[in-house]
Amino acid sequence: MTGAAFGKRLADAVAERGPLCAGIDPHPGLVESWGLPADASGLERFALGATEALAEHVAVLKPQSAFFEAYGSAGVAVLERVVASAREAGALVLLDVKRGDIGSTMAAYATAYLTDGSPLAADAITVSPYLGFGSLEPALTAAEASGRGVFVLARTSNPEGAAVQRAESPGGTVAQSIVDAAAARNAGARPQGGVGVVVGATNQPGELRLDALNGPILAPGLGAQGATAGDLARLFGGALRHVLPASSRDLLRHGPDAASLRAAVRSTRDSLNGLLR
Repeated sequence: MTGAAFGKRLADAVAERGPLCAGIDPHPGLVESWGLPADASGLERFALGATEALAEHVAVLKPQSAFFEAYGSAGVAVLERVVASAREAGALVLLDVKRGDIGSTMAAYATAYLTDGSPLAADAITVSPYLGFGSLEPALTAAEASGRGVFVLARTSNPEGAAVQRAESPGGTVAQSIVDAAAARNAGARPQGGVGVVVGATNQPGELRLDALNGPILAPGLGAQGATAGDLARLFGGALRHVLPASSRDLLRHGPDAASLRAAVRSTRDSLNGLLR
């Protein structure tokens, strides 16, 4: 991938289309609610239909890889088509894979998702730092070299995460240490760096210091999980301009009618634009 670094491309996309990140999560229950079979054929119709309806209206489209992988090679082939289709519509693709490993294995993940020529290469991916932030180096290096980004899990909204993420470490919590490490990678970048963090929109204000991050913040939980635009303002404060609120089920429940999907994404996007800009 050539051209501007991910932080610049993301900032430009948000300026043009707003900050909403639309998730493509082909959960079997959602697929069936569209009147489709919960198999590879239903997955294809669901995922490509949702992508066609949503991708041209958002800055970022976020497919959840696990729901595609569940169908084996046929599902992965659909995911490749989703990535290509979203790009054709002008959206950046954030592939939600949450990969985290060490050494050559992490390097292989980086080759799969962050390297030119790979059919699964996205504009950015989610990664897990819980084998140590340093274990992410192959992904960070590959992303920087190819103009891509990574979003590092910091303070997720699942209850089980708190035991690790809120544990104390030098300088604050484990989650804060991840934010600080990401900030160090982003230092000096303009308009922002390409190392983002994931912070659930349903968490409590005051847990993290985010003002120095100088990078994007993926905030899942908008809509179906209960978070509102007002919650985002309270949670993120001065870092609000870097936030990408993510919504999936709250948008996808309006399918399979394409017009209803487009209306839902426009309504959600427009409700966020005034607040986050």
